[in-house]
Amino acid sequence: MPSTDWHANLGPRLDRRTFLVASGVGFCGLDALRLARAGEAESAAPRRRAKSCILVWLSGGVSQLDTWDMKPLAPAEYRGAFKQIATKAPGIEMCEHLPKLAQQAHHLAVVRSLGHFGRGTGDHHAGYYYNLTGHHPDPSFPQLLNARTPRPDDWPFIGSVVGLKRPAHPYLPSAITLPQMPGAPQYTRPGQFAARIGVEHDPLYVIGNADKPLEFSVPALALEAGMSADRLGARRGLLDEVELAAARVDAALETAIYSKQQQRAFSLLGSPRTKEAFDVAVEPVAVRERYGQTVNGMSMLLARRLVEAEVPFVSVFWQEDLKRSDRMNCASGGGWDTHGNNFVCLKDWLLPEFDQCFSALLADLAERGLLDDTLVFVTSEMGRTPKIGDPRSGGAGGAGRDHWTHSMSVLLAGGGVRGGQVYGSTDKLGEFPADRPVAPEDIAKTIYYALGIDDLAYVDRQGRPFDLLPEGSPLLGLF
Repeated sequence: MPSTDWHANLGPRLDRRTFLVASGVGFCGLDALRLARAGEAESAAPRRRAKSCILVWLSGGVSQLDTWDMKPLAPAEYRGAFKQIATKAPGIEMCEHLPKLAQQAHHLAVVRSLGHFGRGTGDHHAGYYYNLTGHHPDPSFPQLLNARTPRPDDWPFIGSVVGLKRPAHPYLPSAITLPQMPGAPQYTRPGQFAARIGVEHDPLYVIGNADKPLEFSVPALALEAGMSADRLGARRGLLDEVELAAARVDAALETAIYSKQQQRAFSLLGSPRTKEAFDVAVEPVAVRERYGQTVNGMSMLLARRLVEAEVPFVSVFWQEDLKRSDRMNCASGGGWDTHGNNFVCLKDWLLPEFDQCFSALLADLAERGLLDDTLVFVTSEMGRTPKIGDPRSGGAGGAGRDHWTHSMSVLLAGGGVRGGQVYGSTDKLGEFPADRPVAPEDIAKTIYYALGIDDLAYVDRQGRPFDLLPEGSPLLGLF
């Protein structure tokens, strides 16, 4: 029986030709493209800074060939079982199982030529890190793979940089992640934290409940059982005394940082507007049903509420459904990591849920006049193999797709992005970028550009200046 340990051999299997093609595109094509992009600035529309950004992360690695970069003319072992359909945007086609999203395609820019170009390692930890920070994985990633946990000197999460560079929100954190901390508790994915710019810039984690999707909790801010507001105030007075004594004993920098976090936590707990922002139950039933009352659907609705409150950066990390992780449904951990039974998993579970909640998010933002001020983008840690058949799930008979870092797609909408367009392309089999190759650092720079963040200079606690993202350039042609 084939092994069901999908991550026993995480790196994609590459022959010498494949490696040379990928490397050549990476070190020559990208540099030439970035020189050409300098001319895009003149033709780009006048710049309008977005107020907020929503990241939708499809945890596991979404199959680009079965969603928005389909290859209907490729051989059957590549194109798969799905057909493509026309969308509301002329020239853009996508999977037949995304009919609601097809009606929102006039808002979308589809970037089809994203790849890691030999800088990724093919495993989830490195994919998270590269796509969430814009920095390619250091040598510790291929050495440790899933044992490579977050480190204090990692490069910071894009959302943390946005929070750092934007003025503080009056009553909410500048970066909020929901409905889960990816990878916890077995191992936590790198790339989602502030790391070297300081823990005070970590996102606030809001945890969803798959069984009770209207309920969200904030573990870092939760009151102890039986703790009333009056007792909280008394505890605050006691804490003042303790902190004063501690300050006389230890004035270390880390103590100051922790105290700053405590002050922020008390401020948030004391604000009725905070509780209101997180309460999706106040939304009309029709609105909740439009999104679909699942934990992912309610997370996207909560994301809309948070950008309505002008939170600068909100991340929705798709929550896997472990009840569907068996071989008969989704041999994928219940998420987008579809090593086996790729087509059943997508058709019956993942695509219908995503189609409903993400199309609702775009339509809702547009109808409320929020889309122009909100950049929305959909990505994941990697794409999936163009050729069907992961050996670890039974080969072609297992109908799965393995990890693939050489080509993947992202969706962008709002925030000044011109909808109804495709940026870049892949070859006829979907294996490698064929036109306008893009790397994760370029996507990160595009996000910063849309949010009006041009200055990425930072001075660390030792007084050393550095650039938070020296590589990459924004895709100005999208705007």
